[in-house]
Amino acid sequence: MTFQPDKNNPHPHTLVIPFPAQGHMIPLLDLTHKLASTITNLTITILTTPKNQSLLTPLLNSHPSTIHPLILPFPSHPSIPHGIENAKDLPNSFDTFILAVSKLHDPLLNWFHSHHSPPQYIISDMFCGWTQHLASQLNIRRLVFSPSGAFAFSTMCFNWKHLPSRVNPNDENEVVLYHNIPNSPKYPWWQVSPIFRSYIPGDTDSEKLKDLFLCNSQSYGIIVNTFAEFEKPYLDYLKTELGHDRVWAVGPLLPVDESSTMALQRGGSSSVSVNDVVSWLDQREDKKLVYVCFGSQTILNKDQTVAIASGLLKSGVHFIWSIKETKNENEGLDFEDAFLGRGLVIRGWAPQVMILRHRAVGAFLTHCGWNSVLESVVAGVPLIAWPMTADQFVDATLLVDELKVGKKVCEGGNSVPDSDELGRVLAEAIGGSGEEISRSLKLKQAAFDAVREGGSSDKDLQCLMEQLVL
Repeated sequence: MTFQPDKNNPHPHTLVIPFPAQGHMIPLLDLTHKLASTITNLTITILTTPKNQSLLTPLLNSHPSTIHPLILPFPSHPSIPHGIENAKDLPNSFDTFILAVSKLHDPLLNWFHSHHSPPQYIISDMFCGWTQHLASQLNIRRLVFSPSGAFAFSTMCFNWKHLPSRVNPNDENEVVLYHNIPNSPKYPWWQVSPIFRSYIPGDTDSEKLKDLFLCNSQSYGIIVNTFAEFEKPYLDYLKTELGHDRVWAVGPLLPVDESSTMALQRGGSSSVSVNDVVSWLDQREDKKLVYVCFGSQTILNKDQTVAIASGLLKSGVHFIWSIKETKNENEGLDFEDAFLGRGLVIRGWAPQVMILRHRAVGAFLTHCGWNSVLESVVAGVPLIAWPMTADQFVDATLLVDELKVGKKVCEGGNSVPDSDELGRVLAEAIGGSGEEISRSLKLKQAAFDAVREGGSSDKDLQCLMEQLVL
């Protein structure tokens, strides 16, 4: 299906502003691909900085006449070393990156004023709240894109609106109750968003962050990478909180063909030969392999790495383990020889969508980052959850406690699992009763039903596109 522009706006133009972190950029680029593929005569300008430009290459190559990059210098910040422009290269720095990126406001305003046919809409990441002020100055509409799920986005909105605090400022286990969110979830303080936990009333940077997050609630609408059958109570909550129905669940935003260039290069090129990975997987039995990956931000310490390696050895399962490549951490831990052909270790970026959709994969040991969650859901693969930070604890609640498509094996970025227990859970994951597999397959079908023509996400995407062509 294609969309024709409104006769009063024959050449619609939208500005897309990603946040420079892998987990944020990937789904917004997927959405941009969908919009460019569907709306006739749509022009899309996508803001980037020099060192993030390569991440756009597959998208730009797919839509050379529709999508145009706007490359602005990455703003300097005293806490970000020169030459670093993506949060993956400076872990635990999201608050700093949010403040740095907000300095793009003035050069972007100048670009708007000099453009002969400037955008009528801004679609920007939820960490780019400053674009709400920009949209107001320009008298155009801004739409928030949430790369997180509706549940996690709801807790973020709650934090900055209600500003929960601790009675005892030294008690990391003091509980925060999200009383008006469905099911009244509660979390110990140490599991609350680290950006929010760093908030200091009256501090200049803290107050700016607060303003930028509150700006999300002032936007014209919110686009969420989820689907109604997955998170309906939380989507309804957001509509009630915002006072309007312009909350579009358009997910899961994933490539249809896992072997396409867009799929294989989501977030960067694989650090290994994709053909070699496929050949290795093809030699394994159906649903008997565990995939292990903790995302683009997580750097495992030595004790965690040893515990995982030991757990994998004790489990007896076949596995693929994707480890974030670092310069110093885990130096000298070359354990590949010990796995004797049962395991494939990938150091660096892995073709995760392709791996998860392979018939051999029966479970996924994950940090519960939202992109990984959706990729697992679409593949129908049960999860073994080890949430570490940010919205991952909320995601684990949804998957383990509410939907029961996974088990929790550990939690916390500094925790170290018991290798015997981890080995047992890994072995059970591919030899269990099948209830989690059955529920995972039902959720997979619901995801496919949502994005097919006439499904809930397809309808929401059509409503969104109708807005963009007006």
